[in-house]
Amino acid sequence: MKVVATDKAPKALGPYSQGYVHNGIFYSAGQIPIDPAVDAVVAETIEEQAEQVCKNFAAVLEAAGSSFDKVLKTTCFLADMSDFAAFNEVYAKYFTSKPARSCVAVKTLPKNVKCEVELIAVVE
Repeated sequence: MKVVATDKAPKALGPYSQGYVHNGIFYSAGQIPIDPAVDAVVAETIEEQAEQVCKNFAAVLEAAGSSFDKVLKTTCFLADMSDFAAFNEVYAKYFTSKPARSCVAVKTLPKNVKCEVELIAVVE
């Protein structure tokens, strides 16, 4: 197993890694909209937060040796399901290969953000 870590995405908030590669598959930790430049959540709207999550994933996927078009599965967590359509607008710009996905509403997310995403991707 290979640990994936990059300073171009937020560092882990707890005892976990940004992700692991094992047998050609990348397994990510959840990404929330922390701006790694300031190590804080700056984005306020669901659109801004989803955009930051995707930017974070661009860096983590690159560090893993993968990319958005190699994502097999995502799991999306929303603090408010009324944000679903707005979240999808941003998500669709990045996940153009339309990976398998689950999206659920949760009571609370770390740092009280509006969204979190985790993914599984092929590494070639």
